[in-house]
Amino acid sequence: MALDTTYRTDLAESMDDFSLDNDELTTALDDIAKINRFLGGNAVTLHGVKYLLKDVLKNSEITIMDFGCGSGDMLRMLSKYGAANNLKFNLIGIDANEATVRHAENCSVDHKNITYLAEDIFKYDFSKYKIDIALITLTLHHFNDEDILKILRTINNLVTTGIVVNDLQRSKMAYRLFQAIIFIFRLDKMTADDGLISILRGFKKAELQKYASALNFKKHRIAWKWAFRYQWIIEKT
Repeated sequence: MALDTTYRTDLAESMDDFSLDNDELTTALDDIAKINRFLGGNAVTLHGVKYLLKDVLKNSEITIMDFGCGSGDMLRMLSKYGAANNLKFNLIGIDANEATVRHAENCSVDHKNITYLAEDIFKYDFSKYKIDIALITLTLHHFNDEDILKILRTINNLVTTGIVVNDLQRSKMAYRLFQAIIFIFRLDKMTADDGLISILRGFKKAELQKYASALNFKKHRIAWKWAFRYQWIIEKT
């Protein structure tokens, strides 16, 4: 069957099961972090955070919440960056899967400014947090369009400075690249299958622009980044 990337697929990924708790999950989380670093995904998010930090007082505590934090690799990268640049980061990861959060906590024991929440974004009360910057990395594509709008609306109402979205471009070239990565990294079946579905659930630029229009985002920028992903920076006005 010919590969068609015209529309987002509704195929489910194994990791969409928030009750998942096994060795395959841990392996998949670590593989995702490793591939993200290898392909420069962490740098895409860091670049977005740096851009938003221009409007934040450098001597104040900066709270960054990572929605769909996975293994916490992005937060550990930011913790190191903050320490190297004398920035007071309060870093919080949120994920709906309790096993994922346990793994993230185990991987982050050396980073005292990182905490985690095992919570559902649709149900949790975030009112006690003052969130300066929100991160949404490789998370939006797990949801349908209606839920994506709910998530973005909720997070935009929480943050004081802005949001950095880092997610996949849906394209045939991206799909073929990941097939090569499966071979190079000898990825387990779950990671391989979920990765290919993730690309088919990824986005075209016009779709992100449509979300922005629906949510009346006044100040935002969408940029294509290697490897086949979009950096979407949404600034509060």
